[in-house]
Amino acid sequence: MDSIKSKIRTIPHFPKQGIMFRDITTLLKDAQGFRKVIDELVQRYTGVPIDVVVGLEARGFILGGALAHQLGKGFVPIRKKGKLPAEVETHEYELEYGTDTIEIHKDAIKPGDKVLIADDLLATGGTCLAAAALIEKLGGKVVECAFIVDLPEVGGRKKLEEKGYKMFTLCEFEGE
Repeated sequence: MDSIKSKIRTIPHFPKQGIMFRDITTLLKDAQGFRKVIDELVQRYTGVPIDVVVGLEARGFILGGALAHQLGKGFVPIRKKGKLPAEVETHEYELEYGTDTIEIHKDAIKPGDKVLIADDLLATGGTCLAAAALIEKLGGKVVECAFIVDLPEVGGRKKLEEKGYKMFTLCEFEGE
Protein backbone atom coordinates (compact mmCIF):
# COMPACT_ATOMS: atom_id res chain seq x y z
CA MET A 1 0.00 0.00 0.00
CA ASP A 2 2.75 2.42 -0.95
CA SER A 3 0.18 4.80 -2.46
CA ILE A 4 -1.43 5.22 0.96
CA LYS A 5 1.83 5.29 2.91
CA SER A 6 3.29 7.97 0.63
CA LYS A 7 0.44 10.33 1.54
CA ILE A 8 1.12 10.14 5.30
CA ARG A 9 3.30 12.94 6.64
CA THR A 10 5.99 12.20 9.24
CA ILE A 11 6.66 14.90 11.82
CA PRO A 12 9.89 14.29 13.77
CA HIS A 13 9.98 14.90 17.52
CA PHE A 14 6.23 15.37 18.02
CA PRO A 15 4.73 15.43 20.60
CA LYS A 16 8.12 14.96 22.24
CA GLN A 17 11.77 14.37 21.38
CA GLY A 18 12.42 11.01 19.71
CA ILE A 19 8.86 10.40 18.47
CA MET A 20 8.21 10.16 14.74
CA PHE A 21 4.55 11.24 14.51
CA ARG A 22 2.60 9.70 11.61
CA ASP A 23 0.13 12.38 10.55
CA ILE A 24 -2.79 11.00 8.52
CA THR A 25 -4.35 14.44 7.96
CA THR A 26 -2.38 14.69 4.72
CA LEU A 27 -3.88 11.36 3.62
CA LEU A 28 -7.41 12.42 4.60
CA LYS A 29 -7.24 15.69 2.66
CA ASP A 30 -6.18 13.83 -0.49
CA ALA A 31 -9.47 12.73 -2.11
CA GLN A 32 -7.92 9.78 -3.96
CA GLY A 33 -5.93 8.66 -0.93
CA PHE A 34 -8.91 8.81 1.42
CA ARG A 35 -11.09 6.98 -1.12
CA LYS A 36 -8.40 4.29 -1.51
CA VAL A 37 -8.32 3.73 2.26
CA ILE A 38 -12.10 3.37 2.51
CA ASP A 39 -12.35 1.26 -0.66
CA GLU A 40 -9.68 -1.16 0.61
CA LEU A 41 -11.46 -1.55 3.94
CA VAL A 42 -14.88 -1.92 2.33
CA GLN A 43 -13.48 -4.62 0.05
CA ARG A 44 -12.09 -6.47 3.06
CA TYR A 45 -15.27 -6.29 5.16
CA THR A 46 -18.01 -6.66 2.55
CA GLY A 47 -19.82 -9.88 3.33
CA VAL A 48 -18.17 -10.25 6.75
CA PRO A 49 -20.82 -10.59 9.46
CA ILE A 50 -20.54 -7.24 11.25
CA ASP A 51 -23.39 -5.53 13.08
CA VAL A 52 -21.68 -2.26 13.97
CA VAL A 53 -18.44 -0.33 13.42
CA VAL A 54 -16.84 1.26 16.49
CA GLY A 55 -14.52 4.23 15.98
CA LEU A 56 -11.98 5.35 18.57
CA GLU A 57 -11.63 9.04 19.41
CA ALA A 58 -10.77 11.02 17.41
CA ARG A 59 -9.40 9.98 14.02
CA GLY A 60 -11.13 6.62 14.31
CA PHE A 61 -14.40 8.55 14.01
CA ILE A 62 -13.43 9.66 10.51
CA LEU A 63 -12.36 6.21 9.37
CA GLY A 64 -15.10 4.32 11.19
CA GLY A 65 -17.89 6.66 10.13
CA ALA A 66 -17.00 6.47 6.45
CA LEU A 67 -16.53 2.71 6.62
CA ALA A 68 -19.83 2.13 8.47
CA HIS A 69 -21.64 4.25 5.88
CA GLN A 70 -20.16 2.32 2.95
CA LEU A 71 -20.92 -1.04 4.59
CA GLY A 72 -24.47 -0.01 5.50
CA LYS A 73 -23.78 -0.54 9.21
CA GLY A 74 -24.30 1.61 12.27
CA PHE A 75 -21.47 3.58 13.84
CA VAL A 76 -20.63 3.77 17.56
CA PRO A 77 -18.08 6.22 19.01
CA ILE A 78 -15.83 5.34 21.92
CA ARG A 79 -14.85 8.60 23.56
CA LYS A 80 -12.63 10.00 26.25
CA LYS A 81 -14.19 10.31 29.70
CA GLY A 82 -16.95 12.87 30.13
CA LYS A 83 -17.82 13.37 26.45
CA LEU A 84 -20.89 11.14 26.07
CA PRO A 85 -24.27 12.44 27.29
CA ALA A 86 -26.17 9.24 28.21
CA GLU A 87 -25.38 6.43 30.66
CA VAL A 88 -21.91 5.01 29.96
CA GLU A 89 -19.69 2.04 30.59
CA THR A 90 -16.17 3.14 31.51
CA HIS A 91 -12.76 1.51 31.23
CA GLU A 92 -9.52 2.84 32.67
CA TYR A 93 -6.27 1.63 31.12
CA GLU A 94 -2.52 2.14 31.43
CA LEU A 95 -0.59 4.54 29.27
CA GLU A 96 3.15 4.83 28.95
CA TYR A 97 3.06 7.53 31.64
CA GLY A 98 -0.14 7.25 33.70
CA THR A 99 -3.68 6.18 32.88
CA ASP A 100 -6.56 7.21 30.67
CA THR A 101 -10.27 6.44 30.58
CA ILE A 102 -12.60 5.79 27.66
CA GLU A 103 -16.35 5.37 27.58
CA ILE A 104 -19.16 3.96 25.48
CA HIS A 105 -22.92 4.40 25.83
CA LYS A 106 -24.34 1.41 27.70
CA ASP A 107 -26.98 0.91 25.02
CA ALA A 108 -24.56 1.18 22.06
CA ILE A 109 -23.73 -2.52 21.78
CA LYS A 110 -26.27 -5.32 22.21
CA PRO A 111 -25.29 -8.74 23.52
CA GLY A 112 -24.10 -10.82 20.60
CA ASP A 113 -23.31 -7.87 18.33
CA LYS A 114 -20.38 -8.50 16.01
CA VAL A 115 -18.15 -5.43 16.13
CA LEU A 116 -15.41 -4.04 13.91
CA ILE A 117 -13.07 -1.59 15.68
CA ALA A 118 -11.62 1.14 13.43
CA ASP A 119 -8.81 3.55 14.24
CA ASP A 120 -6.11 5.40 12.36
CA LEU A 121 -2.99 3.95 13.93
CA LEU A 122 -1.86 0.99 16.02
CA ALA A 123 1.00 1.85 18.36
CA THR A 124 1.02 0.32 21.87
CA GLY A 125 -2.45 -1.18 21.46
CA GLY A 126 -3.64 0.18 24.81
CA THR A 127 -6.63 2.14 23.53
CA CYS A 128 -7.76 -0.68 21.25
CA LEU A 129 -7.52 -3.23 24.07
CA ALA A 130 -9.52 -0.90 26.33
CA ALA A 131 -12.15 -0.49 23.59
CA ALA A 132 -12.37 -4.26 23.15
CA ALA A 133 -12.86 -4.65 26.90
CA LEU A 134 -15.75 -2.14 26.81
CA ILE A 135 -17.37 -3.91 23.86
CA GLU A 136 -17.08 -7.26 25.61
CA LYS A 137 -18.49 -5.82 28.88
CA LEU A 138 -21.61 -4.96 26.91
CA GLY A 139 -21.78 -8.47 25.41
CA GLY A 140 -20.35 -7.70 21.98
CA LYS A 141 -17.77 -9.74 20.09
CA VAL A 142 -14.82 -8.06 18.37
CA VAL A 143 -14.58 -9.44 14.83
CA GLU A 144 -11.42 -7.55 13.91
CA CYS A 145 -9.50 -4.31 14.51
CA ALA A 146 -8.76 -2.23 11.40
CA PHE A 147 -6.07 0.44 11.18
CA ILE A 148 -4.53 2.54 8.45
CA VAL A 149 -1.05 2.41 10.02
CA ASP A 150 0.78 -0.15 12.16
CA LEU A 151 3.93 0.78 14.08
CA PRO A 152 5.21 -2.78 14.69
CA GLU A 153 8.25 -1.82 16.76
CA VAL A 154 5.97 -0.26 19.42
CA GLY A 155 4.38 -3.66 20.12
CA GLY A 156 0.63 -3.11 19.80
CA ARG A 157 0.10 -5.87 17.25
CA LYS A 158 1.78 -8.41 19.53
CA LYS A 159 -0.36 -7.34 22.51
CA LEU A 160 -3.58 -7.60 20.51
CA GLU A 161 -2.62 -10.98 19.07
CA GLU A 162 -1.72 -12.28 22.56
CA LYS A 163 -5.28 -11.40 23.63
CA GLY A 164 -6.69 -13.23 20.61
CA TYR A 165 -7.75 -10.24 18.50
CA LYS A 166 -7.37 -10.19 14.73
CA MET A 167 -6.01 -7.10 13.02
CA PHE A 168 -5.82 -5.62 9.59
CA THR A 169 -3.59 -2.69 8.60
CA LEU A 170 -3.06 -0.97 5.29
CA CYS A 171 0.58 0.02 5.81
CA GLU A 172 3.33 0.09 8.40
CA PHE A 173 6.18 2.29 9.41
CA GLU A 174 8.99 0.38 11.07
CA GLY A 175 11.91 2.38 12.39
CA GLU A 176 11.55 4.98 9.63
